[in-house]
Amino acid sequence: MAAKQSLVCLTFDFDAISVWLARGMDSPTPVSRGEFCAVAADRVLALLERLGLPSTWFIPGHTLASYPDHCRRVHEAGHEIGHHGWTHVAPNLMTREEELRGLVRANEAIRALTGRAARGYRSPSWDLSPHTLALLLEHGFDYDSSMMGHDYLPYPVRQGDSFPLDEPAVFGEPTRLVEVPVSWSLDDYPHFEFVRAGQSVIPGLMNANSVMDNWIEDFLYLKENFDWGVITYTFHPFVIGRGHRMRMLERMLRRLIDEGATFVRMEDVVDTYRRRQALAAGAA
Repeated sequence: MAAKQSLVCLTFDFDAISVWLARGMDSPTPVSRGEFCAVAADRVLALLERLGLPSTWFIPGHTLASYPDHCRRVHEAGHEIGHHGWTHVAPNLMTREEELRGLVRANEAIRALTGRAARGYRSPSWDLSPHTLALLLEHGFDYDSSMMGHDYLPYPVRQGDSFPLDEPAVFGEPTRLVEVPVSWSLDDYPHFEFVRAGQSVIPGLMNANSVMDNWIEDFLYLKENFDWGVITYTFHPFVIGRGHRMRMLERMLRRLIDEGATFVRMEDVVDTYRRRQALAAGAA
């Protein structure tokens, strides 16, 4: 019997200035919030190096072009670089042509840095257009990390779903694209960031230790109830990179290490998932 394995994916969305530009916030102060993302990215990289931990960074093409030295340091440290659009505009707000153009352009920037196209995709805002899955399949992506159909187990992405309001849901056919699921509850942004958007406000500014306790408890549930699975934490350098949150992040990572977590890049999760599926099919 294979040993139990509780995997942890540390993911960092290096949005920088693009996240504010996508909201139409291009005045000096919101842009400066994006600039801090580059400052914080170096802090995060230093912590990961100190602890010897791998991670996956989803980087918009705009960030790759605007902060090439920072992105090069991410790559040279051995972290995976995933696709996060060209800008931080949600695909469901684009035409198919706009989405395709951004997909190709950002992949060219990733290839120029790493020597290969991205294997994984994460949608800006974690939303997909009616065209996204077909485009990802056409362009050879191996996985997506934008959906929430499970909390600990990867699963095949379906194509052809239909959800009429007054009829039962129609579930499409599974594709070769693997979903590595995410959760808003495991994302630093809604917990910590202050954002005004029109008449709404994300207050953020939660107590870091309280959030850490929740995140550790979610890992412990995985460890206690699954022989194999993965928990995906989503961080943004400009959010997690503030002083007290960096201290919290280090405490949390050290606790996860003590609890026996296996830290992996997201592409490694997908490779392991495919091997496990093949073994299960062979044993059936």
